[in-house]
Amino acid sequence: MAGTFASVRDRLPAGVRPYFESAPLAALFLGMSSGFPYAMIGATLTTRLAQDGIDKKSVTTFALVFLAYNFKFLWAWVVEGIRLPLLGRLGQRVSWMLFTAALVIVSVVNLGLMDPQADIVAVALAAIFVGVAGATFDIVIDAYRIELLEPRQLGVGAGMSQYGWRIGAAGAGALALVAADPMQWNLGWGTAYMLCAVFALPAAFTALVMGEPARHKDVAARKTLKTLGTAIIGPFAEFLQRSGAWLVLLFILLHKIGDTLANLTLRLLFEDLGYTNTEIAIYDVGVGFWALLAGIFVGGVLYAKLGLKRSVLLSLILMAVSNFSFAALAAVGHSNIGMALAIGFENFASGIGGVCVVAYFSALTDLRFTAAQYALISAFASIVGRFMTGTTAGALIETFGYVNYYLFTTVIAVPGILLFWLMMRAGLIDASIGTAGTEKAETSSAEAR
Repeated sequence: MAGTFASVRDRLPAGVRPYFESAPLAALFLGMSSGFPYAMIGATLTTRLAQDGIDKKSVTTFALVFLAYNFKFLWAWVVEGIRLPLLGRLGQRVSWMLFTAALVIVSVVNLGLMDPQADIVAVALAAIFVGVAGATFDIVIDAYRIELLEPRQLGVGAGMSQYGWRIGAAGAGALALVAADPMQWNLGWGTAYMLCAVFALPAAFTALVMGEPARHKDVAARKTLKTLGTAIIGPFAEFLQRSGAWLVLLFILLHKIGDTLANLTLRLLFEDLGYTNTEIAIYDVGVGFWALLAGIFVGGVLYAKLGLKRSVLLSLILMAVSNFSFAALAAVGHSNIGMALAIGFENFASGIGGVCVVAYFSALTDLRFTAAQYALISAFASIVGRFMTGTTAGALIETFGYVNYYLFTTVIAVPGILLFWLMMRAGLIDASIGTAGTEKAETSSAEAR
């Protein structure tokens, strides 16, 4: 059967063929599972809280739940070196994939059963549980994806992962909205969250089918305080020894501030503009999904034609400009066409950035510390934006209005663009690449499947 699939793949156009290799296809399914916990504590929870009459400041404070994703590097060493009992015989990455998938399912169902009007504190604690479980799930998924892909597949794999992430986030988000909509299925939020929990399964099944990645390098068991200290500090010490490492980290911190501030408050804008759940599902989730697919395809083309550096720079500019479209929508008011255009452009730009930026970040890791280093990189990527959203976004919106707020998110994205351009000029982009971007697996089993 594998031979038949390979034969069909070989007849595809050369530009499309890499997307149908086993590792990039696996990245697609991994991304599906990675995206859905984010949706459950992001846009979906925002809509749910707003509909239950929770005030804007409280709703935006829930963005602090995402800080679990930003501090996941603190416990990534556990995923890297602690062997799970019983499940551990399946392999380090596979066993942790199964365990964290189960943890996410339990946490999402638990959040769905909470009642915001009865006990908002219990909802907050349940959301934190989803955040920690989802962040740990992401640690495993990201490491597994990077180690499964060969260096030549990092761009394609990043694109497929972004496809999957948006499928998972959009699919779970749309399913929850429609299932809980009183004018549609009217199943209630509890049942809606239970239905969405099945999105954890694609990553688990992928790990079982693909097995341990060929490029995975086991680290020593953490049996003493000395080896434990090395496990925690080693990945970061290796990264910081590279040329321009501090500037790379600064770029990672700055590049997504505007995008995060804009996206984590969109459902408040839609709610205040009077959009129904079904309109949000159609225009935000639906149109955004297809625009993202187009953006990822274009991102792959740009990555191949322009190379990593120029494609990343272009994607940063497009993502900044996309925030301006939300200011325009806020000025126009309730308009389905306006919402479709704003969401379409934002997702198109995000698709391009998802391919180019994620490929660069994946290539930054050292294969000895894949989980810990990518956890650090992905955590730093949005920590400032999430903290600002959780502490000041609601107050800024109420003080200045949506139009000025989204203009602010456009301006605040500029420093990250300028820093990346300066890093290009100084040659620090090439100097920062790790072994994940250069070292091939000892076997070519991933390509042969």
